[in-house]
Amino acid sequence: MKLINNVDTDSIRDFVEQIRRDPSKARKTQVIEGEWIVEKGDVQFRSTIKFEGGQVVFEADSPTFMGGGGSLPGPLHYCFFGLASCYTGVFATIASMMGVRIKNLKTRVEADINLSQVFGIEEKPIMEEVRVTLNVVSDSPPEKIREIEELAIKRCPVVYTLKNPVRFIPRLEISQG
Repeated sequence: MKLINNVDTDSIRDFVEQIRRDPSKARKTQVIEGEWIVEKGDVQFRSTIKFEGGQVVFEADSPTFMGGGGSLPGPLHYCFFGLASCYTGVFATIASMMGVRIKNLKTRVEADINLSQVFGIEEKPIMEEVRVTLNVVSDSPPEKIREIEELAIKRCPVVYTLKNPVRFIPRLEISQG
């Protein structure tokens, strides 16, 4: 196993080779199931997230102004955490695959949110922009770091989802009881 920047580059090369031989290997389906907690005194939403190495419980609680207890991260915190971790991970992975050593890599995500539409007050965009700042410490030339950034923006799944319309297919199942 060859680790650069805490990224197993041998595993990535092996997976890329599998995809080249069989492009269907690149396709994955991710499923998240959760439940709204209707009892007072608990968090509002809970989900057991299963992943390759096991599972973990995620819980969310809306801020008090949204009717929650404010005791845990809310849904947008998880959304922005997903953006930060995915974008940073793709950046680190590309840097590693290019042999660029990183001494430190930090990410900051900011978004200005207007909740008027959520409450039916006015039809304004909920988010107009999301700002992401990467702080990279490396001995590599700045132009190489910029090249990695451009590739990370192009290849990050969460950035792609934010920048491109994705088909949203809602389905409602109603049970009486």
